[in-house]
Amino acid sequence: MPCAFSYSDIVPATALCLILVLFSTRDAGGVCLASNKITFPALFAFGDSIVDTGNNNKRFTIAKANIPPYGRHFPGGAATGRFGNGKVFSDLLAEGLRIKPLLPAYLHPVLQGEDLETGVSFASGGSGFDEFTVKLQNALSIKDQLNLFKECVRKLEGGIGQEKANATISKSLFLVSQGNNDIAITYFLFHFLLDIDAYTTQLVNSASSFIKDMYELGARKFACLSLIPLGYLPISRTFGGGFQ
Repeated sequence: MPCAFSYSDIVPATALCLILVLFSTRDAGGVCLASNKITFPALFAFGDSIVDTGNNNKRFTIAKANIPPYGRHFPGGAATGRFGNGKVFSDLLAEGLRIKPLLPAYLHPVLQGEDLETGVSFASGGSGFDEFTVKLQNALSIKDQLNLFKECVRKLEGGIGQEKANATISKSLFLVSQGNNDIAITYFLFHFLLDIDAYTTQLVNSASSFIKDMYELGARKFACLSLIPLGYLPISRTFGGGFQ
């Protein structure tokens, strides 16, 4: 999927609003996040290509972004597996929250133990809540990502101790971008077989189940993105028209 676009062109309005909310919302005590009195020690991202920073690089899948022209505006012009011309939303959010400039992929071959302390991305381009969506592109399912997070927690506990690891997880922000491929690919390919109300209910139930699972693992702060404007995606414009 060629990348002849600027990533900023497709960042959803909801994602931009999320940044505004994170930097302006007050808590019960009236403290503003922009005051720097409230911070997140780490950011953990789950979902699809919007927040994938390279987890598909070693997978046998067509959903890859570690080849040109991806990354042409990334430092050094490197195609790192991010589905865009530079940083993706998980990077931008980590940077905006002053956690770190880039959010590494959990499956990066040279990931360091200390990287886990400030967060990583478990997301996989092509993923969805629907298992059929996942199989179409051989992506990491949301269950796969959950299992990787469990593994990450064990590594974190081994590195900094269980008490500190639990505290880090409870105070961290968990970013979820999922469902885009379910609608853009699975539903539109097989809409004649699917009832939209039943299908979206299925997706919502899967999302709710995932959040509950994460909560049981200690996560307390979530940022869940809605669907992006799918018609702006390069693949949508390529196959559906609208090049101008």
